Amino acid sequence: MSQTAQVFEEEVVKKVSIKYLLYLPEDYDRKPNAKWPTILFLHGMGERGDNLELVKKHGVPKIVEEKPGFPFIAISPQCPSYSMWPMMVDELRDLLLDSLKRYRIDETRVYLTGLSMGGFGAWHLASAYPELFAAVVPICGGMFPDEKFQERIRALKDIPIWIFHGAKDELVPVDNSKQLYEALKKIGGKVRLTVYPDLGHDSWTVTYDNPKLYEWLLKQRKRRPRKPVE
Repeated sequence: MSQTAQVFEEEVVKKVSIKYLLYLPEDYDRKPNAKWPTILFLHGMGERGDNLELVKKHGVPKIVEEKPGFPFIAISPQCPSYSMWPMMVDELRDLLLDSLKRYRIDETRVYLTGLSMGGFGAWHLASAYPELFAAVVPICGGMFPDEKFQERIRALKDIPIWIFHGAKDELVPVDNSKQLYEALKKIGGKVRLTVYPDLGHDSWTVTYDNPKLYEWLLKQRKRRPRKPVE
């Protein structure tokens, strides 16, 4: 008897659980009618697990601990030790949608950033759900090449993206970022690239410490969808 091709289809409902750190600006409670710009931050490989203190080691969660007056809501989830951010884009989408309901977030100013594994996660999440973000800042990341690569690039065309990478990065080659930059420039993408000539893998400390990054983010605003004409 010969083999025959078959297809199994069934809708599966799964439970999603993600721990995350939440930072609310100092004036959040004093301004009950205000809507706030928001950063979704994705950490690197070394901060995976179930200890949220690890997430404070680098990036936005570290900044808000050290420098009061941060003008954004910050949502910093923790990736389980058995997974990686590019494998969790649907869970991250669900977390963000839930946060939009729970907190007073300005939906036109939701920003995505991540470092190393989180940089990969930022590329994949933004390309999967580009309608959610006003701007993306991937740091020393990249995108896994597969048959959907060009489709992902096209999805990112209209999102302002600022890429950062160290030229001497021996863990994630700078060519990852350069290739994505060139691919987006080729189709008219709103992309810029900063390469630090003397830095290795840690290109995030200087980036997140730079006030100009946050000034740039606050200038980026997603257009509200037009209401259909009745």
